[in-house]
Amino acid sequence: QVQLVESGGGLVQAGDSLRLSCTASGRTFSSYSMGWFRQAAGKDREFLAVVNWSGRNTNYADSVKGRFTISRDNAKYTLYLEMNSLKPEDTAVYYCAASVWGDLMLTIDGQYDYWGQGTQVTVSS
Repeated sequence: QVQLVESGGGLVQAGDSLRLSCTASGRTFSSYSMGWFRQAAGKDREFLAVVNWSGRNTNYADSVKGRFTISRDNAKYTLYLEMNSLKPEDTAVYYCAASVWGDLMLTIDGQYDYWGQGTQVTVSS
């Protein structure tokens, strides 16, 4: 089992950048594929990005492609989400998730095995 803790959220202005981190407990982190999701108030949880166990393969939702970058540092048991050109519509609680299927690029939240508690990102106009 792995525990995930997100950090790096906060209040920013439109056009700003922010980097989220997700730190995992346990040595199994490097075997998991990892994803980022977000959930805005009153909306369903939305897939943003996924990276495979090695970090070589990534996939993004169209809504963030070109603005967000997912990466990982297995030596530090940490997943990142670099967010640029933030918009008010990016306001949401952001979650990281882990899947034991390390090479699968999963985009559905129900396919993930472990979740963090979330970190709030608020983008003002």
